[in-house]
Amino acid sequence: MKKSIAVLVLALAAGFAAGQVKQTKAQIMFYTADWHGDRFPDGRPKIPDDLLKRALDVSTEDIWDYLREHGYRNQFEGNWQALHIDKPFSGRALTAQYMPSRPDVAKAEAAEGKAEGRIPWDNNNSWPIEELTQGDVYVADGYGKIVDGTLIGSNLGNGIAAHTHNGFVFYGGIRDEAENREIPDFNGFYKGYDPSYWQQEELTCINCSIRIGRAVVVPGDLVIANREGVIFVPAILAEDAISSAEFESLMDAYNFELNQEGKNGAQFEGGWNAEKFAGFKKWVYAHPDKLKMSRAEFESMYKARVEAMSHPK
Repeated sequence: MKKSIAVLVLALAAGFAAGQVKQTKAQIMFYTADWHGDRFPDGRPKIPDDLLKRALDVSTEDIWDYLREHGYRNQFEGNWQALHIDKPFSGRALTAQYMPSRPDVAKAEAAEGKAEGRIPWDNNNSWPIEELTQGDVYVADGYGKIVDGTLIGSNLGNGIAAHTHNGFVFYGGIRDEAENREIPDFNGFYKGYDPSYWQQEELTCINCSIRIGRAVVVPGDLVIANREGVIFVPAILAEDAISSAEFESLMDAYNFELNQEGKNGAQFEGGWNAEKFAGFKKWVYAHPDKLKMSRAEFESMYKARVEAMSHPK
């Protein structure tokens, strides 16, 4: 009997811990167990900075194709408004989930905020901003609420910019749009603008897995936002996805040149035989400024493509 009571107490304690707003490091690591690189103190995968820069130069289609081929079919969301729609940005996802207000839940969360010394302890849409670090993208599921669902104004916008030098992606609304546009080193994608302020809504989770429209986002995902939309790349696939997209971009650039010079015959999209691949390799090395990956990585991917062409499934 005593053993059963002890097990029950531990189970209840675990349940209470899991019910708190901020996910624990153990919880984050559970959902990102296949990541074996560096991590932040909170447990999120720490994708290298150079990969964040390379991500800005790849096409959404090439990343999307790679993810679908690896079973990730729910990673893109389109139709956004933006502070600067023509300025792409990328970063590591820090996630937050919002829901309509409910008095008993709000009371429990306010007590948690007070106990943790959060400021303000009873108005928790600022809590995720405290957790942000440079290179993060604040990704929030505001369940599409725009009127009275403006997750930030210009004060919180400045807070995000100061912590990240980057931006945000909100499945919800913002206010103070014009003032947010004036913040240096800052961009953001959102579903709508409204002058109303945030009310009848509350934060329910920091660093949990969330839904952004038709996409699933896990803490630490690589976020790539550009004019076409936002794509969320699992950390474990980020490096290979970027390299694959860069390789596809090189192939396209070479093919476009052949088409423009009338040297591709009727093979406007294909015709990749041994001769064409050899010409492609020679062209890449003649344009070293176009090669973002290392030569060794290019050679490895080139060899794999040629072998796949020679031995089709």
